[in-house]
Amino acid sequence: MTDQIQELPAEQPLGQLEEVAYFHGAMLTGVTVSHEGRIFVNYPKWGDDVEYTVAEVIDGEAVAYPNQEINRSDPDNLAGTLLSVQSVVVDPADRLWILDTGSPLFQPTAFGGPKLVCVDLATDTVVKTILFPQDVALPTSYLNDVRFDLRRGQEGIAYLTDSSDQGPNGIVVADLATGESWRRLHDHPSTKAEELSAFVPVVEGRPVVERQADGSAGPAIAMGSDGIAISSDGGRLYYCPLASRRLYSVATDALVDCSIDSGAVAATVTEEGDKGGAGDGLESDAAGYVYATNYEHNAVLRWASGSDGAWETVAHDPRLLWPDTLSLARDGYLYVTANQLHRQSDYQNGEDRRVKPYTLFRIRVDAEPVLLR
Repeated sequence: MTDQIQELPAEQPLGQLEEVAYFHGAMLTGVTVSHEGRIFVNYPKWGDDVEYTVAEVIDGEAVAYPNQEINRSDPDNLAGTLLSVQSVVVDPADRLWILDTGSPLFQPTAFGGPKLVCVDLATDTVVKTILFPQDVALPTSYLNDVRFDLRRGQEGIAYLTDSSDQGPNGIVVADLATGESWRRLHDHPSTKAEELSAFVPVVEGRPVVERQADGSAGPAIAMGSDGIAISSDGGRLYYCPLASRRLYSVATDALVDCSIDSGAVAATVTEEGDKGGAGDGLESDAAGYVYATNYEHNAVLRWASGSDGAWETVAHDPRLLWPDTLSLARDGYLYVTANQLHRQSDYQNGEDRRVKPYTLFRIRVDAEPVLLR
């Protein structure tokens, strides 16, 4: 059965959750929407049969993007093919950036695997590839999500999270003009998963811990810095570990300044408090709000950045089974994927309890995305 997309009314009430597209194949994680309304999604290679790791949803079907050839992983051409993509993000210049973890099945990375690939949406062709050296994208790294500020430097700066559960976490910074990249907040406490003795997420009434077919139980999810969002003025970068209920921010001036040491960067970190539950994806808008998925409560929340105010509910719905990635589009809708990650066999005594289709939703929030260019 092919993936399907709904015909939606032009406008819906604020906060109403709408089903946009259904996915009957591999589990998706990321979503992004171009300035013209084109929808792109991705499928990391975590064990499902992934025919293509990046797709565009066209007339109800997911189609390999930018083409099938680049989606055919080639161990002899790591830099020129897509291995396992975790995120897709349209930047302020309306270009699609593909974040390849280079880590199918969470295997160790090799140079050429972890990369940022830029696609010109006017021609649907790759125009730039940024490869991360192995002292930036470590053999243990799992590059998770990315945000852009095109006002800095000659062509802009990218910020990425390293959410690895097998090695140090941190923030990766990349200069889009030169391709140079570097790590910041390397193994900093704010980028790391909370101690397993202190953090066990609960979804659908059950703790999310590794549960094997023989009945043995392992640790809870232990992924570090995952969600990422940039403030409306570009001055702060927000991030959160997957295995945490806390939100943090750091000064972007410190992240990009290679003349200062790690201690000076860490001195700009602010703990922004409890997000009201554990979450995966982050997003921000031009009015200064930070949005967060909340997988413990089947919800999307938002918070006025820099304020002492509480998080407020944007959407709460039992269909939001593990809300993963957020993407705020120019049409005033916030798009969110729900992929039932917690129902994978690793957490269900060896039984895959995911029920297809997976779903892409949207919520009208009447907000404008952050466009730093």
